[in-house]
Amino acid sequence: METLAKKIRRQSIARTLFFLLCAFLSFIPRQGYTQTNQKEIQDAFKNSYALERKADYTGAIKVLTTVYNEKSYEINLRLGWLQYQAGFFTESAAYYHKAMTLMPYSLEAKFGFVYPSAAVGNWDQVITTYQEILRIDPQNTLANYRMGSIYYGRQDYASAEKFLEKVVNLYPFDYDSNVLFAWTMLKLGKLREASVVFDRCLNMRPDDISAREGLGLTK
Repeated sequence: METLAKKIRRQSIARTLFFLLCAFLSFIPRQGYTQTNQKEIQDAFKNSYALERKADYTGAIKVLTTVYNEKSYEINLRLGWLQYQAGFFTESAAYYHKAMTLMPYSLEAKFGFVYPSAAVGNWDQVITTYQEILRIDPQNTLANYRMGSIYYGRQDYASAEKFLEKVVNLYPFDYDSNVLFAWTMLKLGKLREASVVFDRCLNMRPDDISAREGLGLTK
């Protein structure tokens, strides 16, 4: 009985080692396929950059589609940009949306998605996208500034003030955000506040026409 027990233990150990070996081998990449595939992808990206520099966006798109993988964030993001550059806004939005789905917290994909949305005049979608960005990164200056600009254009000065004030607090000596914030204050009838900000703008750009015009309206 002792001999049989030893035999059973040896068989059990052998089976365990066999399964461990199989598991180990399954994690070893198939070098030939992986390296070749990765090289093809890198070459496609390289060629797409070269064609983009020549403004051959259609060619750049075609190169990348030869290695397209719908689960690749990088390829979808890149195709979103190239389709936008080529003027194919619907296709661009679709690729950016795939990238956003693959990496939901990606700000770059969301900012990219804004380009085709704005190009076709879908401003409600643009606002929704910026709101998503600000839920992830409430202090994002670009999203806050653009939201302020959109609401200023819509003459919703109270909403514009909320976003622009945040940018100005983060970047007190940035001209673009300050001058738009000053005009927003002026439109809201906050003349004293507007005057202070217009003066600050003139410290940045002493001969600025917009700031001098706005300052004159506060008197």
